[in-house]
Amino acid sequence: MAEGAGFCPKCGQAQGAPPAGGSVSATSGLDEKVAATLSYALGWITGLIFFFTDKRPYVRFHAAQSIVVFGGLHIVLIILGSFWGFSMMGGWGAFSLGFMVFRLVNLLALILWILCMVKAYQGERFKVPIAAGIAENLAGK
Repeated sequence: MAEGAGFCPKCGQAQGAPPAGGSVSATSGLDEKVAATLSYALGWITGLIFFFTDKRPYVRFHAAQSIVVFGGLHIVLIILGSFWGFSMMGGWGAFSLGFMVFRLVNLLALILWILCMVKAYQGERFKVPIAAGIAENLAGK
């Protein structure tokens, strides 16, 4: 390798001295904004993946927020589906109201999902009310 080269010409790995302490922190190898955006891609599932594989604070915050927000919404949707599914035997009125509430929560989750991904890609630490405090505690700020 050429002296002073920033990257290995064969494998593309960044070259340079390891940080003080001798170990390189684990990252996904992606740009920070891209990794934060992808932590929302499949909801809480990709949030878990990036939370445990990427140690950068910005990415960990968004991954933790993805886990809290979309994990919580997943649980809420399961409960709503179960509740309204059992109430459906009560008649069409219960089915209609339950279906509307379920779909409304789904629509709000979709809007929140898109908003979180856009804000993460823009480099903004967008905080979802209530969930952001929990996410900051998980991520260690």
